Amino acid sequence: MTSTALSAAPVVSRRVNRALWGLQILLALFYGVASAAPKLVAHSSATVTFDAIGWGDWLMYLTGVLELAGAVGLLVPRVAALAALGLVGVMLGAEVFTWAFLDGVNWATPLIAAALLGAVAYGRRHTLTVPRPRAVGQGRGRWVHGRGVGWWWPS
Repeated sequence: MTSTALSAAPVVSRRVNRALWGLQILLALFYGVASAAPKLVAHSSATVTFDAIGWGDWLMYLTGVLELAGAVGLLVPRVAALAALGLVGVMLGAEVFTWAFLDGVNWATPLIAAALLGAVAYGRRHTLTVPRPRAVGQGRGRWVHGRGVGWWWPS
């Protein structure tokens, strides 16, 4: 199945690309080391916050896994925009929990992080793809030969 870009926006300039990569690396380090790691090892700095929420440790571990997956995804060019969007969702959830269970303490942190992640998602929007139906006659594949062995390779 072939795919086409969601937007007709051209690929970003070299300067913007470098700035986006710098931002992606910084965010990946923040989410992987400073945010996900304490949750996954149940460090006291993370357990105090999640104990105040009162939903148990599963939420802390789930959040840590989602943040670690997002951190890794920010470093993979084809999924960086999706990883950024996923982490925006995690940050919006963090904002809701901040106001609902933590009396708004540090309320700006998830919003600032979501804004930075939104900038990455917008800058990498050209990597988002959607399936496109094939035209009649396309996609029949071809017979490929190699090392004395032939196989069918769909195109």
